[in-house]
Amino acid sequence: MTDYRRILLVVDLTDDSLLIGRRARALATALGAEVDLLHVVEYVPVEPMGETLMPAVQIEDELLDRAKQRLAALGEQLGVPATSCRVEAGNVKSEIVRIARELHSDLIVLGSRERHGLSILVNFTEDTVLHAAPCDVLAVRVGRS
Repeated sequence: MTDYRRILLVVDLTDDSLLIGRRARALATALGAEVDLLHVVEYVPVEPMGETLMPAVQIEDELLDRAKQRLAALGEQLGVPATSCRVEAGNVKSEIVRIARELHSDLIVLGSRERHGLSILVNFTEDTVLHAAPCDVLAVRVGRS
C-alpha cells in the first residue's frame, strides 16, 4: 500500500463538508499524514437585474472573502492549521488537480453525491478529478437518505 503523507481535502462548504473533513482527518491521523484544506470558488456570469449592479470585481471579492471565512471556521473545527487552508478561484476541476500537483499530494479526498436518472450522464467533479489527478482519489459518499 502506498503511504499517504499529504492529503488534499477538497470541500464545497455545504453541510456535508464537516463529514467529509472528519473522514479525511481520521485517515490522516491513522496514517500520520498532513491535511491541506481546499475550496474553489467558481464564478458564474452575472446577468443584470436592473439599472444598479454591483461591479463584478466587488462580487468576486465578496465571494472569496466569505469562502475564506467559512473555510477557516471549518479548518478550526477539523484541527487544520490556517496555513494549510486555501481558497482558489477558477474552474473547480482544474484547480483541484493543479493544487494537488503543486502540493505534491498523495491523496485527494472529496465528496460524492449519489446520482439518478439523467444526472448519471453529466460529468461531475469527482469523475473528472479521478481521471486527471496526479495521485489517488477517495470519494466520500454524502447526501444519502
